[in-house]
Amino acid sequence: MTLGLFPIFLLASVAAAATGMIFRPGVWYAELRKPGFTPPNWAFPVAWTVIYLLSALAAARVAVLPGAGMALALWSAQIALNTLWTPVFFGSRRMGLAMVVMAALLVTVAALAWAFASLNGWAGLMLLPYLAWLGVASALNWRIWRDNPAA
Repeated sequence: MTLGLFPIFLLASVAAAATGMIFRPGVWYAELRKPGFTPPNWAFPVAWTVIYLLSALAAARVAVLPGAGMALALWSAQIALNTLWTPVFFGSRRMGLAMVVMAALLVTVAALAWAFASLNGWAGLMLLPYLAWLGVASALNWRIWRDNPAA
């Protein structure tokens, strides 16, 4: 692993996180019907901070390895999809389209975890919290979309 690469991947993650500062949930989201398994508001920034740190660290571990091209392409795709979800859901309030983005993100991160694990076991393991959180986020996106048809 080259620690010099970590800040580059982290910077891309910070850019993705910045969409959460630009497109805040606000009153619209607060008034939506949400399922009982909705995490508390404080859990979202905590979870995403851990996920972004682990993802950047995993990418830095893999980036220097031979044959990492596809894995890094998947990392790039997931950070693009991750960046896209917030403005689609909170910005344009298109929950159905956000669900499509979320599904693509979930599939991409699953493929990414597999690709990283094939190159470096620890890097693959570092993505498991991301996959777990996306499982919750996908279910949450689905239920909010389903339970708020007029929104």
